[in-house]
Amino acid sequence: MNKKELAEIKRSFSEGCGFFTLNRVLYAYCDAEKNIRYTESKCYAIMPEDEGAVVAETLKKALSGSLGKNLNEYRFPNESYEEGGAQNILYAAVKGKLEDEEANKAFIDRIVENTDYSGAYTIISGHCTYSILIKDKNDELIGEGDSEYNFIITALCPVNTGDDGLFFDETQELISKKSNTEMIIARAPQDGFFYPIFSDRSPDMNSVMYYTRSPKKPNLSIIEDVLDCEFSFTPEGEKERFRAVLTDVCREELDFTVITKVNDSIKEVIDQNKNETEPPVIDSSRMRTILSDAGVSDDKLQALDAVYKATVGEGALKASNLVENKTVLSVPEITVNISKDGTDKVRTSVIQGKKCLIIDLEDPSVLVNGIETSFETAEKPSETTEQTAVTV
Repeated sequence: MNKKELAEIKRSFSEGCGFFTLNRVLYAYCDAEKNIRYTESKCYAIMPEDEGAVVAETLKKALSGSLGKNLNEYRFPNESYEEGGAQNILYAAVKGKLEDEEANKAFIDRIVENTDYSGAYTIISGHCTYSILIKDKNDELIGEGDSEYNFIITALCPVNTGDDGLFFDETQELISKKSNTEMIIARAPQDGFFYPIFSDRSPDMNSVMYYTRSPKKPNLSIIEDVLDCEFSFTPEGEKERFRAVLTDVCREELDFTVITKVNDSIKEVIDQNKNETEPPVIDSSRMRTILSDAGVSDDKLQALDAVYKATVGEGALKASNLVENKTVLSVPEITVNISKDGTDKVRTSVIQGKKCLIIDLEDPSVLVNGIETSFETAEKPSETTEQTAVTV
């Protein structure tokens, strides 16, 4: 499922869209001890307006964020199609349109028995229908076709009793301390998923899309135990593995210039592919080109394929998860933040036997804690330094 297909479903997820219908909603409340305290299946069309608005808002948030971060697609393994497997249960729920009590029970039980949450939460699942619009040869949507995309979207929302604090009592006109004991269901889901995904203008029953509000901390129990899928990497995990490959391959050649050139090359990859439907990725082959262009020697690059496979595997890394928007140079007790337009004004050097960071200043004014200050120019500046410079 690419960015355009996801955007199409997001845009359609509205009562104002004549091609989309939220048909039915399945509720379930699970307490902290994994007891299912309540389940109910409702027709969305006859829900009270205010309740329906909250349901639609919550479910739509399980489509929010960006691909590769909040939303990640997973393909089911072969065993998931067997009876009792995740794909088998999700398919039955879609086919039953959340009206089949047996299918609903298996669906809810699957989530509750396998989800690892420390507190109570509510499951809100909706069965939806999208009348697939036809595209012309220019990839523009032109009208309704004969095909329908039926899917279920599920949001897992934490439940809490709110904050204990001061309240204003309008009846008695006074302020007093009061505890809120009502179980409030969060409108923003912590996790969610929708199935089947929408790919090549049709439902793909072999894949599911997982949503997390916290890309750095996805709920592995949902990915691996509820959905039967194999977890890949978090965005931060991809960056860590990328750094590990750089460090292992380049070693002593990995200096300030190489690091900043690699980052600039990844930015170029992202910019060149910003209009593409699929997010750009960095695989072993592209990484070889980037490192070579950055000045890494051929001797070092001979180890790249083996290191990449051992560290990352057979897959590719998403470019958006690897790029740095600013360069941060750190030594004990000192951190220097360099904007994306300032890396060419910074270099490292050895001066009188000391490792130094040199910052070229086109404007000789320097602010320290917001106060303009002055500095002394070295008596014997380097022959290669034509601009005023500060050494750190």
